[in-house]
Amino acid sequence: MRYIEPHAHMVSRTTDDYEAMITAGCAAVCEPAFWAGFDRSGVQGFYDYFCQLTDYEPKRAAKYALPHFCWLCINPKESEDMVLADEVLSIIPYFLDRPTVLGIGEIGLNKNTRNELKVLERHIDLAAKHDQLILVHTPHLEDKLKGTKLIVDALKADSRIKPERVIIDHVEEHTVDLVLDAGFWAGITLYPESKVNAARAVDIIEHADVHRIWMNSACDWGHSVPLAVPRAAAELRKRGHSAEAIDGLIFGNPQRFLGQSPRFKTA
Repeated sequence: MRYIEPHAHMVSRTTDDYEAMITAGCAAVCEPAFWAGFDRSGVQGFYDYFCQLTDYEPKRAAKYALPHFCWLCINPKESEDMVLADEVLSIIPYFLDRPTVLGIGEIGLNKNTRNELKVLERHIDLAAKHDQLILVHTPHLEDKLKGTKLIVDALKADSRIKPERVIIDHVEEHTVDLVLDAGFWAGITLYPESKVNAARAVDIIEHADVHRIWMNSACDWGHSVPLAVPRAAAELRKRGHSAEAIDGLIFGNPQRFLGQSPRFKTA
């Protein structure tokens, strides 16, 4: 089995996870910028974090022959401070020419506030100006449908944005069609206690257009599973899906989306 892990927060994981992922067939891992578990106090913290994502973490993954790529942004959980957000946005272009940067992400909404929406729009503008791929975080639970609609509207409002170069992540049963019908890619996040488990993910896949869907673990410092994608592949196999179809979903689809960046390569 081969697969791509398109959304994992590896700075919070141990090297045992890298070893397990490569053993399971992982051909590349992609890491969106995320919340650190606490609000950073200033732009210097983000500068150091972006250095970690673009320099240190690829070297750590390379020890296990695993290509590591990243996305850059200020996460929506820290978007209420508009002054800080503008300072962070101002330093992102400095990192965009680094060889493992794929685009802007994971941007989006957390609580669907006005400030979060303003910062989302500024990220979209930044991505458009620099012709970057976009990875979007949708809010959790009862805020998800409203937030997804706001995100789709914000993206469609900018005529420079090409939907096929945007993936909207953390979709669920009630948001997947909204995303796909608008022409965007959809990401299904596999969590043991929240978001979507393997059985629900396969249910979604069996009732949706799978050509613009990927699955990811979004593993971080919380209760999460770095091998969630191959475990979901096992669920697909158990339900009778062919090896070719499974390979197309867990390797081919993310490769097609991420391959829009000339920097993306697999092991």
